[in-house]
Amino acid sequence: MISNYRYDPKAYFIRTFILTYILWLLGAYVSHQDDKSGLYLLFMLLGLMTPFLISVVMIMKSKNPAIKKDFFNRLINPRLIQMKMLPVFLLIMPLSVLISILLSLPFGGSISQFHFAQGFSFSTGIVPVLLLLILAASFEELGWRGYAFDSLQSRYNLFTASIIFSILWSFWHLPLIFVKNSYQYEIFQESIWFGMNFFVSIIPLGIIISWMCIKNRKSVMAAILFHFIVNISQEILAISQTTKCIETLVLTIVAAVIVVVDRELFFSSEGNFVNS
Repeated sequence: MISNYRYDPKAYFIRTFILTYILWLLGAYVSHQDDKSGLYLLFMLLGLMTPFLISVVMIMKSKNPAIKKDFFNRLINPRLIQMKMLPVFLLIMPLSVLISILLSLPFGGSISQFHFAQGFSFSTGIVPVLLLLILAASFEELGWRGYAFDSLQSRYNLFTASIIFSILWSFWHLPLIFVKNSYQYEIFQESIWFGMNFFVSIIPLGIIISWMCIKNRKSVMAAILFHFIVNISQEILAISQTTKCIETLVLTIVAAVIVVVDRELFFSSEGNFVNS
């Protein structure tokens, strides 16, 4: 974040939400048309790219060389990633999944959840799901960490910025419940409670990813990699949706512990001017 640059979070999020919603709702409509079902992916991918594209536009329009240099450095500089953070970086999400499965067993959860999943929990037609998971992590974090989160952190401490961001990030996914074959559509068809759990789970995840990014000197590369680990951890094992509800509780506890342990970082009045 560049302390001498005036960020405009309101403009960023309004533009991002409007454009994403238009694209994804168009994609939702097309996804239910049998003769044009493959075309919906174009709208999906464009919507996915929207946070990044809006970030690029606002960064370029800033006419501020420092903010441009800062974004480029945070994107390509691997030295920003802290080696001491790697164990947490690599294990926090896989361990949360394993603990959630263990906790599900006394409540009737199947031990087969420890097996590798036979396939992904949703389909995308011509685009491989693994590629979509990579693209989702990449374009979202290029946008969220390129401009969005810095814009919030320029006005609030890390805790408040993380909460606001996480809630907005959750609502940003809302149109996907109407897109045939999307993960959100599939789980809402299974149960409205499973669908609601998806949106609730994003809030602790948003706090964790924001913290992880800050602890790695605001590396966009680190945020992308961690986001991908989150995505693939949700798909690699045959975890049930009921267990994913338990996982939301586990992640909430993890996020709370992180906030308490690193409370000086989260609540410091100077925390909103941490530079990369």
